[in-house]
Amino acid sequence: MGRFNIQSYFDLTDQTAIVTGASKGIGREIALLLADCGANIALIARNKEELEDVSREIEKLGRKSLPITLDLTNTNEIEEVINRIYKHFGRIDILINNAGINIPEPAEEVTIENWDLIMNINLKSVFFTTKAVGKYMKERDRGKIINMSSQMAFVGYYNRSAYSTSKGGITQLTKALAIEWAPNNINVNALAPTFIETPMTKAMFEDQAFKDEVLNRIPLGRLAKTEDLFGAIIYLASNASDMVTGQTLIVDGGWTVW
Repeated sequence: MGRFNIQSYFDLTDQTAIVTGASKGIGREIALLLADCGANIALIARNKEELEDVSREIEKLGRKSLPITLDLTNTNEIEEVINRIYKHFGRIDILINNAGINIPEPAEEVTIENWDLIMNINLKSVFFTTKAVGKYMKERDRGKIINMSSQMAFVGYYNRSAYSTSKGGITQLTKALAIEWAPNNINVNALAPTFIETPMTKAMFEDQAFKDEVLNRIPLGRLAKTEDLFGAIIYLASNASDMVTGQTLIVDGGWTVW
């Protein structure tokens, strides 16, 4: 046995994690990852059938799961849902604000409806979910909050004016809450990935010219995969990051280094 018990730094046994946008894609994989690290998981998304499928997978890992169907644009329902999760598990240790949306279009074509939809899901729902969770974390003087930002919070790109604005807001919100809740030992951080290869983005990368341009901007020469986020998620959710707050960890293959 080595000098340090490394596994203990990343052990989430019996902790409760909330993952939004958990029915598929990145959110689904994050939920399963945290369960594999020992956490019980509350799943939030709009698709009931897909949520229940993820819930069954979590329970196969020997962890408890609570799937909750919620459209996060209905912000007046968020507090009630968080209260329900707390009542069910008796604690909330980790919040992963993963739910998000992107509608790529030139700035001159952005409608009020699309702007509001992007802001409501990517930014407004994150604030009010975090606010509701923070109340319970402050009672225990401990908590880990991870917001999903993007490399587009730091660089410009075509057809993403609304999306980039929302993610820039996430990065700044992360800093503000980190300062405000530091006395309560609540770590608030964000994760900023590059383009990720998932079933949902597959159609986007069927445009070879677009794919080539993206790859030319990533020094490591490939698109990210969901599992490329796993190390950062476990780190920010665990005791290993107890002295880290207000930071946005960029997982971009070097895109923002240019």
